[in-house]
Amino acid sequence: MYQVIADEHDFIVINKAADVHFHSQDGTAGVVAQAEADLGIKLYSVHRLDTLTSGLIILAKSSQAAAEFTRMFAAHLVQKYYLALAKGKPKKKQGWVIGDMAKSRRSMHKLLRTTDNPAITQFFSHSVGKGERLYLLKPHSGKTHQLRVALASIGTPILGDTLYGGAAADRGYLHAYSLHFNYLEQSYSYTVVPNSGEVFALPEVAAQLGVWHQPNALTWPSLKKS
Repeated sequence: MYQVIADEHDFIVINKAADVHFHSQDGTAGVVAQAEADLGIKLYSVHRLDTLTSGLIILAKSSQAAAEFTRMFAAHLVQKYYLALAKGKPKKKQGWVIGDMAKSRRSMHKLLRTTDNPAITQFFSHSVGKGERLYLLKPHSGKTHQLRVALASIGTPILGDTLYGGAAADRGYLHAYSLHFNYLEQSYSYTVVPNSGEVFALPEVAAQLGVWHQPNALTWPSLKKS
């Protein structure tokens, strides 16, 4: 269900498996409740991942730490980077996706042409063979389903994300890859590669992750209209 990546004084960082609920539901413990039970401590969620998404989650150990992380996330002081895989050729191979988001049908969300309070996502992509592309995504906002909608909007819904039109697969190919932030004047950085998924295991993916191993150090596409 998860692995503990780091156990700090005020928080832990875990690597959630794909297809694991964040919150408890249907009588089954979610990843937060399971971590609390395993570690014997109260944990406070300060951000979340969709069920299909694997990867890094910060869980605070106190209400005070949770309040500080909540402030940091609201102020976009936590840099988050995700990996995704999709089939097909995108409308653009790198750049950004920007637009307001609204609820749609069947628990879906959609991207609008307006930009009053937009979801903003920067991305790179790289071909990994057989029509699949690997994406490195940097969200600048935390909208529900933001990355899933962003890739669907450029014509390449995430592999395994059937809600948004992605091809069926052994998992949803979205992974919270890297976190970078300063907490109480100390710098923290965590990166973890996906450990499940047949396509994530391709050697071409491993080779590209060697290039993207420090996503915060990359020169990202400019946030201006192309």
